[in-house]
Amino acid sequence: MLGLECDIHGMTPEQLRMARAALNWSADDLAARAGVAVNTVRRIEKGHGALFETMEKLRRALEDGGVEFIAENGGGPGVRMKRPSAGDRA
Repeated sequence: MLGLECDIHGMTPEQLRMARAALNWSADDLAARAGVAVNTVRRIEKGHGALFETMEKLRRALEDGGVEFIAENGGGPGVRMKRPSAGDRA
């Protein structure tokens, strides 16, 4: 398995797994929301490459679900939940 150094188009396999876990989504859930095959999600999570367009679809689905990707900042790349906007808190 590849480590965090395997950054596939701005998102590591670990970030993909962490984001999915944060949203409590199965691989099937993410695949359906992103419009990709579930085997593609599983393959990417294992560190295998993917087309840029596929990675963008996955990232967009996860961000739309409420995840924010954190770039390398000394502590390593990660994910967190987005803060709700002022309009969302009402």
